[in-house]
Amino acid sequence: MLTVALIPGSFDPFHNGHLEVVERSARLFDEVVVAALRNPQKAEPLFTLAEREEMLQESLAHLPNVRIVSVSTLVVTVARDVGATTIVKGLRAVSDFENELQMAQMNRELASIETLFVPTSSTYSFIAARLLREVARYGGDVSAFVPKPVFTRLQKKFAQ
Repeated sequence: MLTVALIPGSFDPFHNGHLEVVERSARLFDEVVVAALRNPQKAEPLFTLAEREEMLQESLAHLPNVRIVSVSTLVVTVARDVGATTIVKGLRAVSDFENELQMAQMNRELASIETLFVPTSSTYSFIAARLLREVARYGGDVSAFVPKPVFTRLQKKFAQ
């Protein structure tokens, strides 16, 4: 039986903490679908869904069992549409767990789908997209925290 995992997120921008979770998941599952989502609870995104999808494609091209989608719907709907049996969520700190646990429980009630929590290594535990956007906006060097295609786009975005 083919095992398919879904890794949903806003990925605005995609960073090395996200990359680690995707790479580890790619070793655990036959197929991993990374879904860039529009999150109405978050502020106006820095990058469009199309731009985020392109950055994901470029950043994850080295993983043959990973595919990318971008959507504006419920995560459980995406999971059903791609045939995922598991949702994978990365955790940086205990503070992430509380919110993610609630979502995992809701998703299980809605669609009987399991959630697997993958703790990031301490190397990436402090990285947050919100912080990266702020540092990049003010000219700080975030090249050590994001894949090269993302860094290039951040530089272009804030050079305008």
